[in-house]
Amino acid sequence: MVTVTGHGPARASRLRTVSEDDVQLHHRVVHGYRRAYRIAGEGPAVVLIHGIGDSSATWADLIPGLARRFTVVAPDLLGHGGSDKPRADYSVAAYANGVRDLLGVLGIERSTLVGHSLGGGVAMQFAYQYPERTERLVLVGAGGVGREVNPVLRAVSLPGADLLLSLLRLPGVRWQTRRFAGLMKLLDTDLGQDATELLGLVDALPDATSHSAFIRTLRAVVDWRGQVVTMLDRCYLAEGMPTLLLWGSRDGVVPVRHAHQAHTAMPGSRLEIFEGAGHFPFHTDPVRFLGLLEDFVETTRPNDWSTQRWRELLGAGRPGSAAGQPDDAHNRAVERDLREASERSAT
Repeated sequence: MVTVTGHGPARASRLRTVSEDDVQLHHRVVHGYRRAYRIAGEGPAVVLIHGIGDSSATWADLIPGLARRFTVVAPDLLGHGGSDKPRADYSVAAYANGVRDLLGVLGIERSTLVGHSLGGGVAMQFAYQYPERTERLVLVGAGGVGREVNPVLRAVSLPGADLLLSLLRLPGVRWQTRRFAGLMKLLDTDLGQDATELLGLVDALPDATSHSAFIRTLRAVVDWRGQVVTMLDRCYLAEGMPTLLLWGSRDGVVPVRHAHQAHTAMPGSRLEIFEGAGHFPFHTDPVRFLGLLEDFVETTRPNDWSTQRWRELLGAGRPGSAAGQPDDAHNRAVERDLREASERSAT
């Protein structure tokens, strides 16, 4: 299922050769904290934002191909990867500010944002806070739509999570956990599709500082009931923003139904489903992922933001928010989702 926004002229570009050796980790100090990031290529900027517990390394196989046409920036969010892990604000809004400041240090004024999982929520928040600096949005298995999220993440948000993460690193427990994950994959469950990547996230938390940063980040977006923030109630402000939604049909972390909810709430967006893929479609089928991303950037015009249009959208409010009864089951379902979203709004 694909809905296409208005096409602009394809951007002619000379392909450059970028090897994996060119994509090294760099560091800059911003506000006193060391921020790690990868940067490669030349041309219009594309920013890749990873998910919770992950790092810019998750994009490593894609960066050389993408950098043939674009300047690619892939940060390690604060508390992740090679970036510092202070006792700090790990909210979605704070992450959006951090991305803005890093791009400012690098001299990048506008960019296409590609966000995976938590990074999708950060990308949406960035576009909400800084629409004048956002050319396009690409949301990959993104958080921040519906309340549903994998029960494991809900459990880790509870008290005692530090102990749980420490136990998962013990040799005996790790072996049992990997055996269970293998069973989930053998049984062909949705969670099994992502077992290897999810266990890799646990392995990437080597010490108490990493555990603390992970839990602080998780608790900012998830509690025992599920996701606690959303952008669903203000998606109407993305009118005119070229948006691409990429989801695995068997995403065991953020259900694919969230892709359809976001697609409905963001008129003009494109939706591409990776059949059989889990939460990491760019790992499952990197060739298709890269092709879709390149085509999207080259066939859409950057967001043309204006203060006047922003004011008009805010004044009109969310479509369907006025008094009146929905006229069919679909509209009732959408309205129910939006009512639920109103208690979980990101700021």
